[in-house]
Amino acid sequence: MKTLLFIVFGMAWTSSFSQNFEMPLWETNIPNFKKTDEKETSTPGGNFISIRNVQNPSIAVYLPSKGNTSGKAVLIFPGGGYGFLAYDWEGSDIAKWLNSKGIAAIVVKYRLPNSKSAIVRYQSPLLDAKRALRTVRYNAGKWNINKNQIGIMGFSAGGHLASTLGTHFNDNIESKQDSIDAVSARPDFMALIYPVITLKPPFAHTGSRNSLLGENADPKLVDYFSNELQVKSDTPPTFLVHSADDKTVPVENSLQFYSALHQHGVSSEMHLYPEGGHGYSLALSKGHLQSWTDQFYDWVQSLK
Repeated sequence: MKTLLFIVFGMAWTSSFSQNFEMPLWETNIPNFKKTDEKETSTPGGNFISIRNVQNPSIAVYLPSKGNTSGKAVLIFPGGGYGFLAYDWEGSDIAKWLNSKGIAAIVVKYRLPNSKSAIVRYQSPLLDAKRALRTVRYNAGKWNINKNQIGIMGFSAGGHLASTLGTHFNDNIESKQDSIDAVSARPDFMALIYPVITLKPPFAHTGSRNSLLGENADPKLVDYFSNELQVKSDTPPTFLVHSADDKTVPVENSLQFYSALHQHGVSSEMHLYPEGGHGYSLALSKGHLQSWTDQFYDWVQSLK
């Protein structure tokens, strides 16, 4: 009996002092949402867990111990062509690595535009991204985070969402629900890993564009979400990684975005690798390509 009590007590203690937890982005009144019979699914397969038809967007918060924290935080947007989320491959695995460097990490489970529950398909991801950034900044003091050192990181289509947040953070597409919505949604820095940037031919990733905007999209929306056209002087400092042999999302996506950042005087750093393809996450089996994480850490440490 004593042993059982010890185990139960130990489990309770671990739970109450956990550094990792999940919380919904919206307690009530999820914007741009209608109730349908659609169900969220989470399916293991291949290299990662695939999440589809997100109904209740949330953030999974990974905090380093107080003694190891740097005060920095990174929100992570997994990729998946705006059709699914490669949730662990480009999400929780990245969060654990960031924690090992003393950086708080927040994996964003954002709604996907091809969901039947979306009223206006292209609004849901950006609404969730803005809310996630604001939620982290609102809770920064409680989570031992410097509210002025909160960045974002996106992979593939998640990189498109991140770059959309970094270039459209002031766009007023939501109604204010609570005090969280009064907080700034501007990231302090962003990292875009083999990102989708442009939705214009010839370098657009057609699958991501069609998922976000539908086929035969309005040209004005194509321009609006071609983020190389949306860079301004207040776009956050940016770190870019891409492989020259990427056959899924052409390297020109990063090249065009870097050029736009340079033209607007935005501090940026880009790492181009001759080989690597697409969708390599931490690149642990990719030779010197795996150095991208070291390059990112050095870069983020250099930011003032």
